[in-house]
Amino acid sequence: MATTTLPQGYLRDETPGVWAWIRAWLFTVDHKRIAILYLLAINVFFLLGGAAATLVRVELVTPQGDLMTSDVYNRMFTLHGIIMVFFFLIPAVPAVLGNFLVPLMLGARDLAFPRLNLLSWYLYMGGGLFALIAAVFGGVDTGWTFYTPFSSTYSNSNVILTITGAFIMGFSSILTGVNFVVTIHKMRAPGLTWFRLPLFIWANYATSLIQILATPVLGIALLLVVVERAWGVGIFDPALGGDPLLFQHLFWFYSHPAVYIMILPAFGVISELISTFSRRRIFGYEFIAFSSIAIAILGFLVWGHHMFVSSQSVYAGLVFSFITMLVAIPSAIKVFNWTATLYKGSISYRTPMLYALGFIGLFVIGGLTGIFLGVVAVDIHVTDTYFVVAHFHYVMVGGTIMAYLGGIHYWWPKITGRMYNEVWGGISALIVFVGFNMTFFPQFVMGYLGMPRRYHVYPEEFQIYHVLSTAGASILAIGFILPIIYLMLSLRNGQIAGDNPWEATGLEWKTSSPPPTFNFDKTPIVTEEAYAYPPEAAELDAARWRPGSPL
Repeated sequence: MATTTLPQGYLRDETPGVWAWIRAWLFTVDHKRIAILYLLAINVFFLLGGAAATLVRVELVTPQGDLMTSDVYNRMFTLHGIIMVFFFLIPAVPAVLGNFLVPLMLGARDLAFPRLNLLSWYLYMGGGLFALIAAVFGGVDTGWTFYTPFSSTYSNSNVILTITGAFIMGFSSILTGVNFVVTIHKMRAPGLTWFRLPLFIWANYATSLIQILATPVLGIALLLVVVERAWGVGIFDPALGGDPLLFQHLFWFYSHPAVYIMILPAFGVISELISTFSRRRIFGYEFIAFSSIAIAILGFLVWGHHMFVSSQSVYAGLVFSFITMLVAIPSAIKVFNWTATLYKGSISYRTPMLYALGFIGLFVIGGLTGIFLGVVAVDIHVTDTYFVVAHFHYVMVGGTIMAYLGGIHYWWPKITGRMYNEVWGGISALIVFVGFNMTFFPQFVMGYLGMPRRYHVYPEEFQIYHVLSTAGASILAIGFILPIIYLMLSLRNGQIAGDNPWEATGLEWKTSSPPPTFNFDKTPIVTEEAYAYPPEAAELDAARWRPGSPL
Protein backbone atom coordinates (compact mmCIF):
# COMPACT_ATOMS: atom_id res chain seq x y z
CA MET A 1 0.00 0.00 0.00
CA ALA A 2 1.32 3.45 -0.93
CA THR A 3 2.48 5.66 1.88
CA THR A 4 3.49 9.30 2.03
CA THR A 5 6.28 8.68 4.55
CA LEU A 6 9.82 8.71 3.16
CA PRO A 7 11.97 5.73 4.13
CA GLN A 8 14.59 6.19 6.80
CA GLY A 9 17.91 7.59 5.59
CA TYR A 10 19.71 10.80 4.74
CA LEU A 11 16.54 12.30 3.25
CA ARG A 12 14.84 12.29 6.64
CA ASP A 13 15.57 15.40 8.70
CA GLU A 14 14.06 15.82 12.13
CA THR A 15 15.41 19.39 12.50
CA PRO A 16 12.46 21.54 13.70
CA GLY A 17 11.49 24.60 11.70
CA VAL A 18 11.68 25.46 8.03
CA TRP A 19 14.75 27.70 8.29
CA ALA A 20 16.65 25.14 10.31
CA TRP A 21 15.80 22.54 7.68
CA ILE A 22 17.03 24.86 4.89
CA ARG A 23 20.27 25.56 6.77
CA ALA A 24 20.77 21.85 7.30
CA TRP A 25 20.71 21.33 3.53
CA LEU A 26 22.61 24.45 2.46
CA PHE A 27 25.46 23.78 4.90
CA THR A 28 25.52 20.00 4.64
CA VAL A 29 28.75 18.12 4.03
CA ASP A 30 26.95 14.83 3.29
CA HIS A 31 27.92 13.86 -0.25
CA LYS A 32 24.44 12.44 -0.88
CA ARG A 33 22.69 15.69 -0.03
CA ILE A 34 25.19 17.66 -2.10
CA ALA A 35 24.39 15.33 -5.00
CA ILE A 36 20.69 16.16 -4.54
CA LEU A 37 21.49 19.89 -4.54
CA TYR A 38 23.38 19.40 -7.79
CA LEU A 39 20.49 17.38 -9.19
CA LEU A 40 18.01 20.17 -8.55
CA ALA A 41 20.28 22.93 -9.89
CA ILE A 42 21.44 21.03 -12.97
CA ASN A 43 17.88 20.12 -13.94
CA VAL A 44 16.85 23.78 -13.68
CA PHE A 45 19.68 24.72 -16.04
CA PHE A 46 18.64 21.90 -18.35
CA LEU A 47 15.12 23.30 -18.56
CA LEU A 48 16.46 26.81 -19.25
CA GLY A 49 18.79 25.53 -21.98
CA GLY A 50 15.93 23.50 -23.42
CA ALA A 51 13.69 26.57 -23.49
CA ALA A 52 16.34 28.45 -25.50
CA ALA A 53 16.62 25.49 -27.89
CA THR A 54 12.84 25.50 -28.30
CA LEU A 55 12.87 29.13 -29.42
CA VAL A 56 15.67 28.36 -31.88
CA ARG A 57 13.77 25.42 -33.38
CA VAL A 58 10.52 27.42 -33.67
CA GLU A 59 12.42 30.18 -35.49
CA LEU A 60 13.82 27.66 -37.98
CA VAL A 61 10.44 26.29 -39.06
CA THR A 62 10.32 28.87 -41.86
CA PRO A 63 13.18 30.12 -44.08
CA GLN A 64 12.54 33.73 -43.10
CA GLY A 65 13.47 35.34 -39.79
CA ASP A 66 9.91 35.55 -38.46
CA LEU A 67 10.44 35.35 -34.72
CA MET A 68 13.84 36.97 -34.07
CA THR A 69 16.33 39.32 -35.59
CA SER A 70 19.76 37.97 -36.49
CA ASP A 71 21.27 39.46 -33.34
CA VAL A 72 18.62 37.99 -31.03
CA TYR A 73 18.98 34.61 -32.75
CA ASN A 74 22.75 34.70 -32.14
CA ARG A 75 22.17 35.43 -28.47
CA MET A 76 19.58 32.67 -28.15
CA PHE A 77 21.65 29.81 -29.60
CA THR A 78 24.64 31.09 -27.62
CA LEU A 79 22.57 30.95 -24.42
CA HIS A 80 21.50 27.41 -25.30
CA GLY A 81 25.07 26.31 -25.95
CA ILE A 82 26.64 27.90 -22.87
CA ILE A 83 24.00 26.59 -20.46
CA MET A 84 23.91 23.09 -21.92
CA VAL A 85 27.68 22.62 -22.23
CA PHE A 86 29.04 24.36 -19.14
CA PHE A 87 26.13 24.04 -16.72
CA PHE A 88 24.51 20.75 -17.71
CA LEU A 89 26.52 18.32 -19.85
CA ILE A 90 29.90 18.74 -18.14
CA PRO A 91 28.70 18.45 -14.51
CA ALA A 92 25.61 16.23 -14.99
CA VAL A 93 26.92 12.72 -14.39
CA PRO A 94 30.01 13.47 -12.23
CA ALA A 95 28.35 16.05 -9.98
CA VAL A 96 25.06 14.20 -9.46
CA LEU A 97 25.64 10.46 -9.83
CA GLY A 98 29.38 10.68 -9.12
CA ASN A 99 28.90 12.66 -5.92
CA PHE A 100 26.21 10.30 -4.71
CA LEU A 101 27.81 7.00 -5.70
CA VAL A 102 31.61 7.24 -5.54
CA PRO A 103 31.83 6.94 -1.72
CA LEU A 104 29.11 4.26 -1.66
CA MET A 105 30.83 2.21 -4.36
CA LEU A 106 34.13 2.48 -2.50
CA GLY A 107 32.68 1.55 0.88
CA ALA A 108 33.62 4.98 2.28
CA ARG A 109 31.73 7.23 4.70
CA ASP A 110 32.04 10.32 2.46
CA LEU A 111 34.33 11.95 -0.06
CA ALA A 112 37.85 12.80 1.07
CA PHE A 113 37.11 16.55 1.40
CA PRO A 114 33.43 17.05 2.32
CA ARG A 115 33.68 20.84 2.78
CA LEU A 116 35.48 21.18 -0.55
CA ASN A 117 32.60 19.24 -2.07
CA LEU A 118 30.08 21.74 -0.70
CA LEU A 119 32.26 24.61 -1.93
CA SER A 120 32.20 23.10 -5.44
CA TRP A 121 28.39 23.32 -5.42
CA TYR A 122 28.46 26.96 -4.31
CA LEU A 123 30.99 27.76 -7.04
CA TYR A 124 28.75 26.05 -9.57
CA MET A 125 25.77 28.10 -8.41
CA GLY A 126 27.85 31.31 -8.42
CA GLY A 127 29.01 30.68 -11.98
CA GLY A 128 25.46 29.93 -13.05
CA LEU A 129 24.23 33.14 -11.42
CA PHE A 130 26.71 35.24 -13.43
CA ALA A 131 25.66 33.51 -16.65
CA LEU A 132 21.97 34.06 -15.94
CA ILE A 133 22.50 37.73 -15.04
CA ALA A 134 24.31 38.16 -18.37
CA ALA A 135 21.36 36.51 -20.14
CA VAL A 136 18.81 38.73 -18.40
CA PHE A 137 20.71 41.88 -19.41
CA GLY A 138 20.90 41.06 -23.09
CA GLY A 139 22.93 37.87 -23.26
CA VAL A 140 26.02 37.23 -25.36
CA ASP A 141 26.27 36.74 -29.13
CA THR A 142 29.66 35.07 -29.60
CA GLY A 143 28.54 31.45 -29.64
CA TRP A 144 29.50 29.11 -26.80
CA THR A 145 33.08 28.94 -28.16
CA PHE A 146 33.79 32.67 -27.53
CA TYR A 147 35.88 32.89 -30.73
CA THR A 148 38.26 35.85 -30.91
CA PRO A 149 38.73 38.61 -31.96
CA PHE A 150 34.94 39.00 -32.02
CA SER A 151 34.57 38.11 -28.33
CA SER A 152 37.69 39.95 -27.19
CA THR A 153 37.21 43.21 -29.12
CA TYR A 154 34.15 43.67 -31.31
CA SER A 155 31.10 42.13 -29.64
CA ASN A 156 28.71 44.56 -27.94
CA SER A 157 27.19 41.92 -25.68
CA ASN A 158 27.86 40.79 -22.09
CA VAL A 159 31.02 38.83 -22.82
CA ILE A 160 32.92 39.55 -19.58
CA LEU A 161 29.95 38.69 -17.36
CA THR A 162 29.33 35.41 -19.17
CA ILE A 163 33.01 34.46 -19.17
CA THR A 164 33.12 35.17 -15.44
CA GLY A 165 30.36 32.61 -14.95
CA ALA A 166 32.18 29.96 -16.98
CA PHE A 167 35.47 30.78 -15.21
CA ILE A 168 33.95 30.32 -11.75
CA MET A 169 32.22 27.12 -12.81
CA GLY A 170 35.61 25.77 -13.91
CA PHE A 171 36.84 25.86 -10.31
CA SER A 172 33.83 23.77 -9.31
CA SER A 173 34.84 21.17 -11.88
CA ILE A 174 38.47 21.14 -10.67
CA LEU A 175 37.48 20.70 -7.01
CA THR A 176 35.18 17.80 -7.89
CA GLY A 177 37.99 16.12 -9.83
CA VAL A 178 40.49 16.52 -6.99
CA ASN A 179 37.99 15.13 -4.50
CA PHE A 180 37.29 12.04 -6.62
CA VAL A 181 40.96 11.27 -7.29
CA VAL A 182 41.95 11.45 -3.62
CA THR A 183 38.90 9.47 -2.52
CA ILE A 184 39.51 6.69 -5.05
CA HIS A 185 43.18 6.43 -4.10
CA LYS A 186 42.86 6.64 -0.34
CA MET A 187 39.39 5.57 0.82
CA ARG A 188 38.64 2.22 -0.80
CA ALA A 189 37.21 -0.47 1.46
CA PRO A 190 39.50 -3.34 2.52
CA GLY A 191 39.82 -5.82 -0.31
CA LEU A 192 38.64 -3.36 -2.96
CA THR A 193 41.66 -3.52 -5.24
CA TRP A 194 41.94 -1.55 -8.48
CA PHE A 195 40.66 -4.46 -10.54
CA ARG A 196 37.69 -5.00 -8.28
CA LEU A 197 36.50 -1.42 -8.76
CA PRO A 198 33.21 -0.85 -10.59
CA LEU A 199 33.75 0.52 -14.09
CA PHE A 200 31.78 3.59 -13.04
CA ILE A 201 34.67 4.39 -10.69
CA TRP A 202 37.26 3.87 -13.43
CA ALA A 203 35.30 6.21 -15.73
CA ASN A 204 35.03 8.94 -13.10
CA TYR A 205 38.70 8.57 -12.22
CA ALA A 206 39.69 9.17 -15.86
CA THR A 207 37.23 12.08 -16.03
CA SER A 208 38.72 13.63 -12.90
CA LEU A 209 42.21 13.58 -14.41
CA ILE A 210 40.88 15.55 -17.39
CA GLN A 211 39.06 18.01 -15.15
CA ILE A 212 42.20 18.70 -13.13
CA LEU A 213 44.60 19.00 -16.08
CA ALA A 214 42.48 20.58 -18.83
CA THR A 215 40.14 23.00 -17.06
CA PRO A 216 42.91 25.45 -16.03
CA VAL A 217 43.81 25.88 -19.71
CA LEU A 218 40.28 27.04 -20.50
CA GLY A 219 40.36 29.33 -17.47
CA ILE A 220 43.57 30.96 -18.71
CA ALA A 221 42.17 31.36 -22.23
CA LEU A 222 38.98 33.02 -20.98
CA LEU A 223 40.95 35.24 -18.62
CA LEU A 224 43.09 36.43 -21.54
CA VAL A 225 39.93 37.29 -23.49
CA VAL A 226 38.84 39.48 -20.57
CA VAL A 227 42.30 41.11 -20.40
CA GLU A 228 42.22 41.97 -24.11
CA ARG A 229 38.62 43.16 -23.99
CA ALA A 230 39.00 45.26 -20.84
CA TRP A 231 42.46 46.74 -21.31
CA GLY A 232 43.20 46.42 -25.03
CA VAL A 233 46.26 44.21 -24.56
CA GLY A 234 47.09 42.58 -27.91
CA ILE A 235 46.73 38.84 -27.36
CA PHE A 236 44.21 37.53 -29.90
CA ASP A 237 43.20 40.54 -32.04
CA PRO A 238 45.46 40.91 -35.14
CA ALA A 239 44.75 44.66 -35.14
CA LEU A 240 46.49 44.81 -31.76
CA GLY A 241 49.31 42.47 -32.72
CA GLY A 242 47.61 39.32 -31.42
CA ASP A 243 46.90 35.91 -32.96
CA PRO A 244 43.31 34.57 -33.07
CA LEU A 245 44.59 31.03 -33.69
CA LEU A 246 46.21 31.11 -30.25
CA PHE A 247 42.76 31.28 -28.68
CA GLN A 248 41.51 28.36 -30.78
CA HIS A 249 44.47 26.22 -29.72
CA LEU A 250 43.91 27.04 -26.05
CA PHE A 251 40.14 26.65 -26.26
CA TRP A 252 40.14 23.31 -28.07
CA PHE A 253 42.97 21.94 -25.95
CA TYR A 254 40.36 22.03 -23.18
CA SER A 255 37.18 21.61 -25.14
CA HIS A 256 38.00 18.37 -26.86
CA PRO A 257 38.94 16.69 -23.57
CA ALA A 258 35.75 18.32 -22.24
CA VAL A 259 33.85 16.07 -24.64
CA TYR A 260 35.24 13.18 -22.62
CA ILE A 261 34.36 14.92 -19.34
CA MET A 262 30.81 14.65 -20.65
CA ILE A 263 30.93 11.15 -22.16
CA LEU A 264 33.39 9.14 -20.01
CA PRO A 265 31.15 9.13 -16.90
CA ALA A 266 28.30 8.14 -19.22
CA PHE A 267 30.37 5.14 -20.33
CA GLY A 268 30.69 4.17 -16.67
CA VAL A 269 26.92 4.35 -16.16
CA ILE A 270 26.27 2.19 -19.21
CA SER A 271 28.71 -0.48 -18.01
CA GLU A 272 26.75 -0.75 -14.75
CA LEU A 273 23.40 -0.97 -16.53
CA ILE A 274 24.53 -3.53 -19.11
CA SER A 275 25.98 -5.81 -16.44
CA THR A 276 22.97 -5.63 -14.13
CA PHE A 277 20.28 -6.16 -16.74
CA SER A 278 22.08 -8.93 -18.61
CA ARG A 279 23.12 -10.66 -15.35
CA ARG A 280 26.67 -11.08 -16.56
CA ARG A 281 30.12 -9.82 -15.66
CA ILE A 282 31.26 -7.19 -18.15
CA PHE A 283 33.12 -8.90 -20.98
CA GLY A 284 36.73 -7.71 -21.04
CA TYR A 285 36.54 -5.78 -17.77
CA GLU A 286 40.24 -4.85 -17.88
CA PHE A 287 40.02 -3.63 -21.47
CA ILE A 288 37.10 -1.31 -20.65
CA ALA A 289 38.89 -0.02 -17.54
CA PHE A 290 42.10 0.77 -19.42
CA SER A 291 40.17 2.15 -22.41
CA SER A 292 38.83 4.90 -20.12
CA ILE A 293 42.38 5.89 -19.20
CA ALA A 294 43.44 5.68 -22.87
CA ILE A 295 40.60 7.99 -23.91
CA ALA A 296 41.61 10.49 -21.21
CA ILE A 297 45.23 10.50 -22.43
CA LEU A 298 44.58 10.54 -26.18
CA GLY A 299 41.86 13.16 -25.71
CA PHE A 300 44.58 15.73 -24.96
CA LEU A 301 46.25 15.13 -28.33
CA VAL A 302 43.47 15.63 -30.88
CA TRP A 303 42.33 19.23 -30.36
CA GLY A 304 43.64 20.30 -33.77
CA HIS A 305 41.02 18.34 -35.68
CA HIS A 306 38.66 21.21 -34.83
CA MET A 307 40.98 23.53 -36.76
CA PHE A 308 41.46 21.90 -40.18
CA VAL A 309 40.17 25.05 -41.94
CA SER A 310 41.79 27.56 -39.57
CA SER A 311 45.05 27.90 -41.57
CA GLN A 312 47.01 25.64 -39.24
CA SER A 313 49.79 23.60 -40.87
CA VAL A 314 48.65 20.92 -43.32
CA TYR A 315 51.13 18.53 -41.72
CA ALA A 316 49.72 19.25 -38.27
CA GLY A 317 46.27 18.52 -39.67
CA LEU A 318 47.40 15.11 -40.89
CA VAL A 319 48.88 14.26 -37.48
CA PHE A 320 45.69 15.31 -35.69
CA SER A 321 43.64 13.29 -38.18
CA PHE A 322 45.73 10.19 -37.45
CA ILE A 323 45.39 10.59 -33.66
CA THR A 324 41.64 11.06 -34.10
CA MET A 325 41.52 7.58 -35.63
CA LEU A 326 43.48 6.25 -32.64
CA VAL A 327 41.14 7.75 -30.05
CA ALA A 328 38.23 5.96 -31.71
CA ILE A 329 39.76 2.58 -30.82
CA PRO A 330 39.17 2.64 -27.03
CA SER A 331 35.63 3.93 -27.62
CA ALA A 332 34.99 1.06 -30.01
CA ILE A 333 36.40 -1.39 -27.44
CA LYS A 334 33.67 -0.34 -25.03
CA VAL A 335 30.88 -0.79 -27.57
CA PHE A 336 32.14 -4.22 -28.69
CA ASN A 337 32.58 -5.39 -25.10
CA TRP A 338 29.11 -4.21 -24.09
CA THR A 339 27.71 -6.09 -27.06
CA ALA A 340 29.65 -9.22 -26.07
CA THR A 341 28.29 -8.88 -22.53
CA LEU A 342 24.75 -8.85 -23.88
CA TYR A 343 25.39 -11.97 -25.96
CA LYS A 344 23.69 -14.96 -24.27
CA GLY A 345 22.85 -12.79 -21.30
CA SER A 346 19.47 -12.74 -19.61
CA ILE A 347 18.40 -9.32 -20.83
CA SER A 348 15.74 -7.60 -18.78
CA TYR A 349 14.15 -4.69 -20.64
CA ARG A 350 13.60 -2.45 -17.63
CA THR A 351 13.68 1.32 -18.04
CA PRO A 352 17.42 1.76 -17.29
CA MET A 353 18.27 -0.95 -19.82
CA LEU A 354 16.16 0.74 -22.51
CA TYR A 355 18.16 3.92 -21.98
CA ALA A 356 21.40 1.91 -22.12
CA LEU A 357 20.47 0.27 -25.42
CA GLY A 358 19.37 3.63 -26.79
CA PHE A 359 22.72 5.08 -25.72
CA ILE A 360 24.64 2.43 -27.65
CA GLY A 361 22.66 3.06 -30.83
CA LEU A 362 22.98 6.83 -30.69
CA PHE A 363 26.61 6.87 -29.58
CA VAL A 364 27.65 4.55 -32.41
CA ILE A 365 26.18 7.00 -34.93
CA GLY A 366 27.82 9.93 -33.17
CA GLY A 367 31.15 8.17 -32.90
CA LEU A 368 31.25 7.04 -36.53
CA THR A 369 30.39 10.50 -37.82
CA GLY A 370 33.20 11.80 -35.59
CA ILE A 371 35.55 9.64 -37.66
CA PHE A 372 34.20 11.36 -40.79
CA LEU A 373 35.00 14.73 -39.26
CA GLY A 374 38.48 13.52 -38.41
CA VAL A 375 39.21 12.98 -42.12
CA VAL A 376 40.59 16.25 -43.47
CA ALA A 377 38.88 16.08 -46.88
CA VAL A 378 35.44 15.34 -45.44
CA ASP A 379 35.81 17.86 -42.63
CA ILE A 380 36.60 20.67 -45.07
CA HIS A 381 33.34 19.92 -46.88
CA VAL A 382 31.10 19.83 -43.79
CA THR A 383 32.85 22.30 -41.46
CA ASP A 384 30.43 24.81 -39.93
CA THR A 385 27.40 22.97 -41.29
CA TYR A 386 24.55 21.16 -39.57
CA PHE A 387 26.51 17.93 -40.03
CA VAL A 388 28.74 19.08 -37.16
CA VAL A 389 25.68 20.08 -35.10
CA ALA A 390 24.13 16.63 -35.58
CA HIS A 391 27.37 14.82 -34.75
CA PHE A 392 27.88 16.84 -31.58
CA HIS A 393 24.33 16.21 -30.40
CA TYR A 394 24.45 12.48 -31.14
CA VAL A 395 27.49 12.18 -28.90
CA MET A 396 26.60 14.70 -26.20
CA VAL A 397 22.80 14.57 -26.07
CA GLY A 398 22.32 11.07 -27.42
CA GLY A 399 25.20 9.88 -25.27
CA THR A 400 25.41 11.90 -22.08
CA ILE A 401 21.70 12.56 -21.55
CA MET A 402 20.62 8.99 -22.35
CA ALA A 403 23.18 7.69 -19.85
CA TYR A 404 22.22 10.38 -17.32
CA LEU A 405 18.56 9.42 -17.52
CA GLY A 406 19.42 5.73 -17.45
CA GLY A 407 21.56 6.26 -14.36
CA ILE A 408 18.91 8.36 -12.61
CA HIS A 409 16.33 5.61 -13.20
CA TYR A 410 18.74 2.86 -12.13
CA TRP A 411 19.82 4.47 -8.87
CA TRP A 412 16.54 6.29 -8.13
CA PRO A 413 15.43 3.50 -5.74
CA LYS A 414 18.75 3.82 -3.90
CA ILE A 415 18.58 7.63 -3.81
CA THR A 416 14.96 7.87 -2.61
CA GLY A 417 13.96 4.40 -1.41
CA ARG A 418 11.06 4.46 -3.90
CA MET A 419 10.22 2.71 -7.15
CA TYR A 420 8.78 4.66 -10.08
CA ASN A 421 6.13 3.62 -12.60
CA GLU A 422 7.92 1.18 -14.90
CA VAL A 423 5.38 1.52 -17.73
CA TRP A 424 5.81 5.28 -17.96
CA GLY A 425 9.56 4.84 -17.65
CA GLY A 426 9.66 2.58 -20.72
CA ILE A 427 7.37 4.90 -22.66
CA SER A 428 9.55 7.93 -21.90
CA ALA A 429 12.72 6.07 -22.97
CA LEU A 430 11.16 5.14 -26.31
CA ILE A 431 9.85 8.68 -26.85
CA VAL A 432 13.29 10.16 -26.18
CA PHE A 433 14.93 7.74 -28.64
CA VAL A 434 12.40 8.40 -31.42
CA GLY A 435 12.29 12.15 -30.82
CA PHE A 436 16.07 12.42 -30.76
CA ASN A 437 16.57 10.67 -34.09
CA MET A 438 13.77 12.67 -35.68
CA THR A 439 15.37 15.88 -34.43
CA PHE A 440 18.99 15.37 -35.40
CA PHE A 441 19.25 12.79 -38.18
CA PRO A 442 17.79 15.22 -40.78
CA GLN A 443 20.58 17.62 -39.79
CA PHE A 444 23.19 15.18 -41.10
CA VAL A 445 21.49 15.32 -44.50
CA MET A 446 21.07 19.09 -44.68
CA GLY A 447 24.59 19.61 -43.37
CA TYR A 448 26.09 17.40 -46.06
CA LEU A 449 24.00 19.30 -48.62
CA GLY A 450 25.57 22.55 -47.43
CA MET A 451 23.23 24.10 -44.84
CA PRO A 452 25.49 26.24 -42.59
CA ARG A 453 24.90 26.28 -38.85
CA ARG A 454 24.00 29.44 -36.90
CA TYR A 455 21.87 30.86 -39.75
CA HIS A 456 18.25 31.69 -39.07
CA VAL A 457 17.51 32.77 -42.64
CA TYR A 458 18.19 29.96 -45.09
CA PRO A 459 17.33 28.71 -48.63
CA GLU A 460 13.85 27.20 -48.99
CA GLU A 461 15.13 23.77 -50.10
CA PHE A 462 16.26 23.11 -46.52
CA GLN A 463 12.87 23.87 -44.95
CA ILE A 464 11.62 20.27 -44.95
CA TYR A 465 14.60 19.17 -42.88
CA HIS A 466 14.12 21.99 -40.39
CA VAL A 467 10.42 21.19 -40.05
CA LEU A 468 11.29 17.55 -39.33
CA SER A 469 13.87 18.64 -36.75
CA THR A 470 11.42 20.94 -35.00
CA ALA A 471 8.71 18.26 -34.96
CA GLY A 472 11.24 15.82 -33.50
CA ALA A 473 12.26 18.36 -30.88
CA SER A 474 8.62 18.58 -29.77
CA ILE A 475 8.53 14.82 -29.27
CA LEU A 476 11.90 14.91 -27.52
CA ALA A 477 10.62 17.58 -25.11
CA ILE A 478 7.74 15.29 -24.10
CA GLY A 479 10.22 12.49 -23.46
CA PHE A 480 12.28 14.75 -21.19
CA ILE A 481 9.29 16.13 -19.27
CA LEU A 482 7.66 12.77 -18.52
CA PRO A 483 10.42 11.52 -16.16
CA ILE A 484 10.19 14.72 -14.13
CA ILE A 485 6.51 14.01 -13.57
CA TYR A 486 6.53 10.31 -12.68
CA LEU A 487 9.76 10.47 -10.67
CA MET A 488 8.34 13.28 -8.54
CA LEU A 489 5.08 11.36 -8.11
CA SER A 490 7.05 8.30 -7.01
CA LEU A 491 8.29 10.23 -3.96
CA ARG A 492 4.72 10.22 -2.68
CA ASN A 493 3.10 7.17 -4.23
CA GLY A 494 5.95 4.88 -5.24
CA GLN A 495 6.39 1.44 -3.72
CA ILE A 496 9.13 0.96 -1.14
CA ALA A 497 12.14 -0.17 -3.14
CA GLY A 498 14.06 -2.27 -0.66
CA ASP A 499 17.82 -2.26 -0.42
CA ASN A 500 18.51 -3.95 -3.79
CA PRO A 501 15.48 -4.01 -6.11
CA TRP A 502 17.60 -4.93 -9.17
CA GLU A 503 19.48 -7.74 -7.37
CA ALA A 504 22.67 -6.01 -8.51
CA THR A 505 26.21 -6.36 -7.26
CA GLY A 506 28.25 -3.47 -5.89
CA LEU A 507 28.70 -1.98 -2.44
CA GLU A 508 26.06 0.71 -2.98
CA TRP A 509 23.43 -2.06 -2.95
CA LYS A 510 24.70 -3.47 0.37
CA THR A 511 23.30 -0.60 2.43
CA SER A 512 19.79 0.67 3.03
CA SER A 513 17.71 2.68 0.57
CA PRO A 514 18.12 5.60 1.01
CA PRO A 515 21.51 5.16 2.69
CA PRO A 516 22.13 6.35 6.25
CA THR A 517 24.13 9.49 6.85
CA PHE A 518 27.49 7.70 6.98
CA ASN A 519 26.55 5.10 4.33
CA PHE A 520 27.45 1.89 6.20
CA ASP A 521 26.95 0.71 9.77
CA LYS A 522 30.39 -0.88 9.56
CA THR A 523 33.12 -0.77 6.94
CA PRO A 524 32.41 -3.44 4.30
CA ILE A 525 35.10 -5.93 3.30
CA VAL A 526 35.29 -6.87 -0.38
CA THR A 527 36.09 -10.48 -1.23
CA GLU A 528 34.79 -10.74 -4.80
CA GLU A 529 35.53 -9.20 -8.18
CA ALA A 530 33.21 -6.59 -9.65
CA TYR A 531 29.95 -7.85 -11.18
CA ALA A 532 30.28 -11.27 -9.52
CA TYR A 533 27.03 -12.75 -10.79
CA PRO A 534 27.03 -16.54 -10.40
CA PRO A 535 27.15 -18.50 -13.68
CA GLU A 536 23.56 -19.63 -13.22
CA ALA A 537 22.25 -16.09 -12.62
CA ALA A 538 21.31 -15.52 -16.25
CA GLU A 539 19.41 -18.82 -16.46
CA LEU A 540 17.53 -18.20 -13.19
CA ASP A 541 16.67 -14.67 -14.23
CA ALA A 542 15.42 -15.86 -17.61
CA ALA A 543 13.21 -18.43 -15.88
CA ARG A 544 11.80 -15.75 -13.58
CA TRP A 545 10.48 -13.79 -16.54
CA ARG A 546 8.82 -16.74 -18.31
CA PRO A 547 4.97 -16.64 -18.28
CA GLY A 548 3.59 -18.70 -15.44
CA SER A 549 6.94 -19.10 -13.71
CA PRO A 550 6.71 -19.71 -9.95
CA LEU A 551 10.07 -17.93 -9.39
